[in-house]
Amino acid sequence: MNLRKRKRGVSAEVHTSAMNDIMFFLLLFFLIASTLTNPNVIKLLLPKSASGKPVSKKTIVVSVTKDLKYYVDKKEVQLNDLPTVLGAYKKDNSELTILLYVDKTVAVQDVVDVMDVSQKLNIRLVLATEKKQ
Repeated sequence: MNLRKRKRGVSAEVHTSAMNDIMFFLLLFFLIASTLTNPNVIKLLLPKSASGKPVSKKTIVVSVTKDLKYYVDKKEVQLNDLPTVLGAYKKDNSELTILLYVDKTVAVQDVVDVMDVSQKLNIRLVLATEKKQ
């Protein structure tokens, strides 16, 4: 009596070696894409506005967090050093516009302090808001 199993036809096997490569490339793509989607790294809750226009000229981003930390292009700056830092940008480009991102919990006086600096340097200032829904 022969108890050995006989192989009949083709065996059904799934080779998943190519699947690992595909998953690696998908993971790499989403990691790269996620870093490019949010250029503003500083987390702020912006006030809302019904009307707004995009600014197309040379802009510099100034952010004020709820902890009253001031950032110029994602670099932390003290309020006293703000005129010298913005003055250096003004020398490079005369048509400079400050795009001011301020957390909605920040006092108005702190916003006015930044506005005073831009007014003294004769730099145009635009307050960033979120669109009302």
